[in-house]
Amino acid sequence: MFLVMAIAAAWPGYSQSPGVVSRQELTRLLVSAAVERPKHEVTYDPGYVSIAYPGGDVPADSGVCSDEIIRIYRAVDIDLQKEVHEDIVRDPSAYPLMSRWKQKHPDRNIDHRRVANLMVFFSRKGAELPISSQAKDYLPGDLVTWDLANGAIHIGIVVDQKALLTGRYMIVHNIGAGPKMEDVLFDWKIIGHYRYFGPAQASRATAGRKQTR
Repeated sequence: MFLVMAIAAAWPGYSQSPGVVSRQELTRLLVSAAVERPKHEVTYDPGYVSIAYPGGDVPADSGVCSDEIIRIYRAVDIDLQKEVHEDIVRDPSAYPLMSRWKQKHPDRNIDHRRVANLMVFFSRKGAELPISSQAKDYLPGDLVTWDLANGAIHIGIVVDQKALLTGRYMIVHNIGAGPKMEDVLFDWKIIGHYRYFGPAQASRATAGRKQTR
C-alpha cells in the first residue's frame, strides 16, 4: 500500500517545494504513518530473515515491535536499516552485539530489528529524553521502550490520538497481536524515551512518498 502524498497532504503546512521538512512537519508525518499501521494484518514472528539492503524488510505480513518502527520511519523516507547498520560499522563497541548476542560482526539483516540496538542508536543519533511518570511528558512522535520483566524489551511510538478514559496519548506497537493503537504507556516499566528525526544532512522533501509494508 502506498501512502504517496496522502500522509503529507493531511497535515497543514506541508510544502511540495524542494527543501528540508521541519521537525514539526516530520513528526506529523511520522504520527500519521503510525496511525495507519493498525490497518495491516501482521503475524508476530521474531525469526531471522535475510533481507535486501538498503531498504530491506521482512515479509509485510510478519514482524515484531521493532519492525513497526522501521516501517513507520520508512514511510517518511528514513531507512533505519541503513542508518543503524552504518552507525554500528562506525562504532561496533557502542552496541551490545557481543555482550547480548555473542555477535562478532555487524549484521544488516537483524541489527536494526533489535530493540537494544535501536535504543543505542536513538540515544546517539537522536535525542534521549528523561523517563517520567507524567503522561504529559510523552508527546506524539516520541519513541518509548519498556522492560517486559521477562528478559524482553519492547518499543512503540506515541501518536496524537488520546484514550477516552485516561486522556493519555496512545501508543502504536506490536506486542504479539499485530500493530495496535492502545493506551499502554505505563503498562510496563519504561526504560527509554527518545526522539529521532533522521540523518541530519538528509532532505525530508520526499517525506510521505515511500511505500509502507
